[in-house]
Formats: sequence, C-alpha cells, structure tokens
Amino acid sequence: MQDSALIAPQFDPTPIFDIGRSHLGSQILTAAVAHFDLFGRLANQPRAFDALRRDLGLAERPANVLFTALRAMGLLATDEAGRIALTPLAAEHLVPGGKFFIGEYLSLIADESGVRDLAERLRTNRPAGTEKEQSGPAFIYRAGERSAMDRADLARHFTLALSGRAKNVAPLLAQVVDLSSAKLLLDVGGGTGIYSAALLQKHPRLKAIVLDRPEVLKVAAEFAESHGVADRLECRAGDMLSGEPLPTADVVLLSNVLHDWDVAECRRLVSSCAQALPPLGRLLIHDVFLNDALDGPLPAALYSIAIFSVTEGRIYSGAEYRGWLSEAGLQPDAIAPTLVHCGVLEGRKPAG
Repeated sequence: MQDSALIAPQFDPTPIFDIGRSHLGSQILTAAVAHFDLFGRLANQPRAFDALRRDLGLAERPANVLFTALRAMGLLATDEAGRIALTPLAAEHLVPGGKFFIGEYLSLIADESGVRDLAERLRTNRPAGTEKEQSGPAFIYRAGERSAMDRADLARHFTLALSGRAKNVAPLLAQVVDLSSAKLLLDVGGGTGIYSAALLQKHPRLKAIVLDRPEVLKVAAEFAESHGVADRLECRAGDMLSGEPLPTADVVLLSNVLHDWDVAECRRLVSSCAQALPPLGRLLIHDVFLNDALDGPLPAALYSIAIFSVTEGRIYSGAEYRGWLSEAGLQPDAIAPTLVHCGVLEGRKPAG
C-alpha cells in the first residue's frame, strides 16, 4: 500500500517539540549566570555587541546564539544605539549583589554536564564531535573530516530521526508551495526525500532529484519506494559544498539545510543554488526563522542552541536569508509558515 506524504497530522506536534527543547533554556541561562557572569558585566552600562563578546571570550556565532536566547527570554534588550543592555527584570534579579538576586539559585545546576558542555561549546565555538571525540562535526559532512553521515548505522539512525519532524511538516510544505508549473525539483541535502515525496505526490507531472551522501540516499530510496514515487525521484550522490556545479533544475529546495553551516558557507551554497536555476527559476529555503531583530521567538532561539551545539551553524533570521538571496541575484518573497516553527522563503531568479 502506497504511503501518503500529503496527510497532515490531526494534532499539531509543536508543543511537544517545544517541551523537548525547553531544557536548553535553563542550560544557557545558567551558563550565562554561572560561567560567564554576563549580567554582572552589563550592570553598569550597555555594551556594544563586539565589545561584549570579546569581554566574554566568544566568537561571533556563539555570541549570537547566547544573546539571541537571552533577548528572547526578555532578559537582554538593545538600546537606541544598538548596544546590548539589561532589561529591568534582569537588572533586579540577575545582577550579583542585588537585593533580589537569584543567580546563586540558578547556579545550583552550574556543574551539571549539560550546562558545562554548553559553556564549553560557547567558549570553543566547536560542535560536539562524533562518538566521544571532539574532533569535528557529528552529523554534518565536510570533505576530509569524519562524519556520522558516512557510517551506515549512524547515517540511517540520524536520517530516520530527522524524518520524525519532516513527516509532520512535509504535508504543509506541499500545501503552501505551488509547483504546478515546475518540471524538475532539486532537493539539496534532502535526507529521506520526504519533502520531495510530498511535492511529487501533489504534482504528478513533477520529477525530483535528491542530492545527499550515499548512506543517506539508501534511506531516501526506501522512502521513495514506499511513497510510490521511485519512478520520478532520482537519488544522486554528491557533495553540495564541493564547489562543483549543482544539477540544473527549475526549482531548488533547501529544507532545514542552511542552519547547519556558518554564514560564509550559507552564502556560497545559496549562490551555488541560484546558479543552478534558469530564468524565473525558484529557490525555496524551508527552515526555522528568527525575527529580523534577532530577539526571538523563544522556540527558534532554543532550537538555535541545539543546532549550534552539533553543527557549524545556528538559526538565522529572515533578514539574513533575504540578504543572501538578493546577493545571489534572486528576488525574495515573504515567509509562508508551515509547521513546527518552520516556514518557506522563496527567491525567484529574474527573467533575464
């Protein structure tokens, strides 16, 4: 019996995902208090972003993750000069020596492994390594580095784990994206290919290529077969970061891919995708988005902590993505929400 990728869940699983990530909020708040004395450093005056991060010994990426989370919690804000400042709530309760200081209470979990590990990730700006080694990214691929995605057992486990969210979100993506006039979809870093499967089932004349690592594509082939789209879905092994031209397609999909990479790599990948498009071709960025001001929403900020800890990236704002699309010569549209805090941002290539 053919499995449908177009049936949306009866109940929205977003609250479950939010509960699953809620521990990250307590961990990063405790790290800010007990490991970085962040609120004490801001007690006397606001600080510019770069000055504050240097004082904390943080690179730009971890500083963004940390400050965004605390802004989303209502503990940090920016003043009229764009400097980072304490909110009244933080000034009363998180500055050491204050009458109503609760930092010592929060610090009761400062030595728990999750808090210490997160503080270490922030200081080193390195994702957790494979197995017990701290030598490289665990679940992303880069030539010359060990990756779980090249081990059959780990690639299968992680790819199927990610499909738990994708199976819920794919039907909504197929609803909000109209590919009725498209002939070929290129799903870059497509994993199981569940998003492609939903779009193929929605549009019977559409064909798709899922580009990913060989071990991941073994799972994608199984999904294509079970969803009855194997005759229209090609599983093509490739390295999206190699610099080699991507296959040409009139629609390119990057679904929950860019958040794994740093800004420079994201810009290169968006540019590479844009070059694979013909005139009027479309690049679809499907991801979780921070507010343009990088001050929330809190679920996205907590997800950014999780992504930061195991990849070279973080969650980016719509403004950041729109900037990369424009830089690549594409015209960005508005973000259309799907599910589980995800949305799709389209960039269209001009006619000529």
